[in-house]
Amino acid sequence: MQAIIGGTSLLGSRIFSGWSDKKVKTPFGTVAVKAKGKTVFLQRHGNPPLPPHRIDHRANIAALKKLGVEKILAVNSVGSLKAAIKPGSLAIPGDFICPWHIPTFHDDDMRFLIPSMDEGLARKVFKICKEHTKTVRMGAVYVQTLGPRLETKAEINMLRRFGDIIGMTLASEATLAIEQGIPYASICSVDNYCNGIAKVPLTMDKIYENVSKNEKTIEDILDHFITKGLP
Repeated sequence: MQAIIGGTSLLGSRIFSGWSDKKVKTPFGTVAVKAKGKTVFLQRHGNPPLPPHRIDHRANIAALKKLGVEKILAVNSVGSLKAAIKPGSLAIPGDFICPWHIPTFHDDDMRFLIPSMDEGLARKVFKICKEHTKTVRMGAVYVQTLGPRLETKAEINMLRRFGDIIGMTLASEATLAIEQGIPYASICSVDNYCNGIAKVPLTMDKIYENVSKNEKTIEDILDHFITKGLP
């Protein structure tokens, strides 16, 4: 069993039309998923969508574990911290940074985890992406901020020294998936330059425009993942 976790850009995607709706009860809440064959799709924000800081990542990952999911491919929207990583491109993170709050399944246990992205799964995802686009980068460092607001120019100026792309969800999902022993990889849609990186001021309209540009490519990649699996 494999899972796709998507954001709001996939809410109305053609790919999942006609899939069966399921409700999965977990100790952290009930999660809605769509299922077809050996693939399930989970909309991380729910529907109607919650903002990033209110997503119940524990319920989401617990639901996938309960369904017997053995690998997760996530789609994450990000901003670029580097001029060379252009909006409209894709990035496959190799590591992440989030030194502030991260959810855990072990609130009451003395358990410690050495986190790492699943390199084998990430390389397989990268290979699929290369078949559909030339603008994909392997090995970016993802920085997770808390949201829901975007970052100040001062914050971006600091964070660009440590990471390549920035978002609000991956580090939480990846950590919880690692705790549950589920390999996790991500396709990051680079939808904008972060605040202050480009000379042109950042606007939400421009972000939404770039999301639409990447949507078809990501749908083609997900179609491949669903119908053909990983190489």
